[in-house]
Amino acid sequence: MQLEFLTDPTEFLAAAGDHLAANPVISTVVATLAHRTAAQVAEGKVQPERNWWLVVRDESGQVVGAGMRTAPFEPYPPFLLPMPDEAAIALGKSLHERGEEYAAINGALPAAQLCATELARHQGGRVEVGQHTRLHELGELIPPRPVPGELRRATEADVDLVQAWYEAFGADADEQAGRPRGTSFHEARDREGTLENIATKNIYFWVDESGRPVHLTGANPPSFGVARVGPVYTPPEQRGRGWASAAVAEVSRRIVAEGARACLFTDQANPTSNKIYAALGYRPVVDMANLVIVDGS
Repeated sequence: MQLEFLTDPTEFLAAAGDHLAANPVISTVVATLAHRTAAQVAEGKVQPERNWWLVVRDESGQVVGAGMRTAPFEPYPPFLLPMPDEAAIALGKSLHERGEEYAAINGALPAAQLCATELARHQGGRVEVGQHTRLHELGELIPPRPVPGELRRATEADVDLVQAWYEAFGADADEQAGRPRGTSFHEARDREGTLENIATKNIYFWVDESGRPVHLTGANPPSFGVARVGPVYTPPEQRGRGWASAAVAEVSRRIVAEGARACLFTDQANPTSNKIYAALGYRPVVDMANLVIVDGS
């Protein structure tokens, strides 16, 4: 197995684009970030030195796996797509030999688990599951029960509310999944980052009859014909009223109407969100995990 680390996302897409496009739902996170980062680099934005893109090739030179390290939040975990077992193990050894600090590995199973276990073996630590996630793709959309209000796109004028709900999302998701608040790794955005999200992503509110925002649903622009829904957030005082089902259904409908496939991630420990998405017609595709490497002493 050949492991090729790249710093240029455009070069990565040239090498691995066909591989990503062959299974665009499973590749959604890497493909989305690669396209977004390539656009940012083209505009002159400098990426952190810790960032890398990974192409895995077999003995014939065919691309058989991919990954990246682009997370903007500590501990900056790599994200791995499916790859042969021997490649994942070799990657764990290679990451140790690079001399960089790795306290977490995210991505598809079993690749992420095998890589993290090998890395932990070299570092003298052990691997723990921080979060089990599951990637789903929309089959046939099943309309939810009607609720008052409508979907409205967020604008720059909404930046403060969007940022507040972004910040609440991670801690509330932990609580709903039975974890201590703030124990999962989530991206922290400043006001400038939130404005960039509003400009480059599809961020929507569900607003009630009075026009008041009661829920937020986001969606990434399509990469290789697949658009990923998320984040999905309803403040505590508005839960149980059907806002999330209505918003996710409408966002998903628009994605499909524009000719793309819709997918999203769920936290397997959160039965409420899993039930909502299943009722809308989302079906499991692959299990993933956020793994933490802790000191073995």
